[in-house]
Amino acid sequence: MRPFELTAPTTVEDALDASGTFLAGGTTLVDLMKLDVLTPQRVLDINDLPLRGIDTTDGLRFGALERMGDIAAHPGVYPAISRALLLSASQQLRNMASIGGNLMQRTRCSYFRDVTMPCNRREPGSGCSALTGVNRMHAILGTSDSCVATHASDVAVALVALDAEVELTGKTGKRTVKITDFYRTPGETPEVENDLRPGELITEVRVPRLDWAENSTYVKVRDRQSYEFALASAAVALDVRDGVIADARVAVGGVATVPWRLTAVEEVLRGKAVTQESFEQAAALAAEGARPLAFNSFKVSLVKRTVVRALLELTEGSRR
Repeated sequence: MRPFELTAPTTVEDALDASGTFLAGGTTLVDLMKLDVLTPQRVLDINDLPLRGIDTTDGLRFGALERMGDIAAHPGVYPAISRALLLSASQQLRNMASIGGNLMQRTRCSYFRDVTMPCNRREPGSGCSALTGVNRMHAILGTSDSCVATHASDVAVALVALDAEVELTGKTGKRTVKITDFYRTPGETPEVENDLRPGELITEVRVPRLDWAENSTYVKVRDRQSYEFALASAAVALDVRDGVIADARVAVGGVATVPWRLTAVEEVLRGKAVTQESFEQAAALAAEGARPLAFNSFKVSLVKRTVVRALLELTEGSRR
């Protein structure tokens, strides 16, 4: 690892005044520093900042430094969020990783993490090795000729489904951005992964109140049951009244360059009876616009089946 200066600001103002790379749990940053992917000259340990707290009185509010494990275990957290956190990492990592850091984590694309290989996300203009390389784990949605890397976060998928927002704080003040607008598909600038401006910091995550979000879940399909990233995942919430779906929220992960909201699937579900046939009809649109690569075309059918599985699990015992 290259030499760096470590400081530990105790206020948000001090952290924003200092120029450097923010460190919370370190479960991503330290790995990338060891691999020489990131080489910051100054690291700011922000764990002493007053960015904690979990509030479930009117919707959900999480301080950006709240640990994933604590949020997952907190009463009143919507099941889709809690389950996504529990399935995202080992207990040790959940005890260290912060919610803000999880949302900011970088892709797990092996070419991004190998500094000997071309990667537009790491070195703009160098090329995308995954396009013609080993791309089984890569994205089929939201891709471009510059980048096909999947977004790694599980909980971001649940937050996108539930219309969450992030509070961003910079020297000029605070602003709130919907998490669907926070993440950016690669296009021609894959190095720009989100809407965070230079010097800004995620300070809070908010989920609007949704009375039927208790009827939600998160399903993750992966190569092994233990700690592993998703081949496909689905966050689903349903408002069911007298056996009919009044409203729905659906987002998927493991298949796109950003957490992917499926508004077309939601639209088909609304007004439909709670049946497997209805679910399959809606899920047929889950891979709309997909651009599969040489080794990941299986994800087209897998993401559809994952959405159906999440809907079936959520409605078990209430289907006609």
